[in-house]
Amino acid sequence: MKARLFRLFLMIVVLGSLAALSLTVASWVESKTPAPEPLPPRVIPDTDVNPYGANFFLDREVEEWKRDRTVRMAREAGIIWAKQQFSWEEIEKRKNQFDWDKSDQMIATFEKYGLQIIARLDRPPAWSHKDKSIPQAPPDDLNDYGDFVDAFVRRYRGRVNYIQIWNEPNIFPEWGNRPVDPWGYAELLRVAYARAKAANPNVRVLSAPLAITLGEGWSADSPYWRNMNDLDYLRSMYAAGAKDNFDILSANAFGLKSTPDDSPDPNRLNFQRVVLARQIMEENGDAYKAVWINEYGWNAAPADFPNDKLIWGRVPEQQQADYTVRGITQARTDWQWVGVFNIWYFRQVGDITPDRADYYFRMVDVDFTPRLIYLRLKEVATFPQVAQPGIHEETNVAVTLSGPNENPRPWQPLLNSRATDGSELITRQPGARATIKFWGDGFDLIMQRGPTLGRGWITIDGEKVPGLPLDVNGNSYIDLSSPNDEWQVRIPIAKNLPRRTHTVELVVAQSGDVALDGFIVTADSSPDFPIGLVVVFGGLIIISVIMFFRSWRQTRRLAKRS
Repeated sequence: MKARLFRLFLMIVVLGSLAALSLTVASWVESKTPAPEPLPPRVIPDTDVNPYGANFFLDREVEEWKRDRTVRMAREAGIIWAKQQFSWEEIEKRKNQFDWDKSDQMIATFEKYGLQIIARLDRPPAWSHKDKSIPQAPPDDLNDYGDFVDAFVRRYRGRVNYIQIWNEPNIFPEWGNRPVDPWGYAELLRVAYARAKAANPNVRVLSAPLAITLGEGWSADSPYWRNMNDLDYLRSMYAAGAKDNFDILSANAFGLKSTPDDSPDPNRLNFQRVVLARQIMEENGDAYKAVWINEYGWNAAPADFPNDKLIWGRVPEQQQADYTVRGITQARTDWQWVGVFNIWYFRQVGDITPDRADYYFRMVDVDFTPRLIYLRLKEVATFPQVAQPGIHEETNVAVTLSGPNENPRPWQPLLNSRATDGSELITRQPGARATIKFWGDGFDLIMQRGPTLGRGWITIDGEKVPGLPLDVNGNSYIDLSSPNDEWQVRIPIAKNLPRRTHTVELVVAQSGDVALDGFIVTADSSPDFPIGLVVVFGGLIIISVIMFFRSWRQTRRLAKRS
């Protein structure tokens, strides 16, 4: 009986040693996984961002529950940017008499689900024109528009951080029933930019996206004055001095009948036409600005839809879904200057009928039935986003921001020329949290230090971090206080971690500000083969096997004698 128990014990030792040996070798193999080449830093501001956005029509939706469901479905699909029009004529029906109710409701709904807003500001009120026959033209006095921009930016400071000045001024009717005028738009942009920055220096101003068009032979006295080639218009904007009056270039990128790979050509309209706009930016010394896509996508009108109504071309619905995702993925890899893609459009309220070509851009039907494009995007946009080795900005897609008490905006962007990309995220709210997923074996934060900066608690994979100081409660933390202001400070957090996916959490402690400027993921360590552990476990196995057989042979001898 004792011999059997002894052999059972030896078997347990052998199996346990085998398991430990396997885990040791597997862990070493995992740590030796070749690291991908470090990603080049996206040095252009406003490009290291989550790219998934869409255009919304909440201003046309009467019922609150439909607004709520629309935005909730968007968030469930991984969309975090909301391009939404805020109509000047609805907000300021009389000079200096503002009605903010609808705007407040829309913004609150987007905030509820954590979507960031890009506010399109246009649609002048009737009182801003003496000539009532040109309702969409800019106002007679550009300062009236400047006053509206100022009021909007001040009211939603810290809640709406991106505004778009006008829309498609190179075509009728967006510039009214009169000749398009790039010099006139450049002046409107100058007025709006100055007023917006005076109201909130941290607001980002987007130029008006231009309708992609080959134009109609435009000239001042031409009968075809309502449609100007978008590339010519952009060149004229720069000639008129627009460069200093916007932070991000807004552009349209429709695929029409072409694939995402179709090469750019000045004489064709396709997705990659935006590359030609980028070249114009670079020719004018504006390469350090991002391009955000204002309206993007392919139209999936049915095969029997009349050809004479196919304004945006047509592709099958499956291709619409595939092209949309592939275009974003491809552009984010190849174009270091591109940021957000706002798909045209998420859902409409029923005022766009099936006999119109634009009906077939929708991601979700009026009755909330998701289309293939919604389902395909959801597969990609909701997949866990993990930062790879390299230098990343604080706006990277792998960063998730949250706050206590359901605060929708605990972190605020702060423009700062001394920060890595000209901006950082700052919070003064204890309990505000930044969660970062990364793959690698080392992690550093890029932070600001200074007299007003405080502490942040740090965990990796839910555990305190070895090597960091501990507070009285045993929490590992970083101390950002310093007698002098310091920017772009690299703060080592961890190294020699197992080379796999990890989660870092930075939580603001009770005192002082915390300013996040970026982070660095490394995959540098290459641990030696764990020969010591292998010898120990291997030795246990060999000794146990020898003792097992000796015990078994001894038992057999005793059995024969008896």
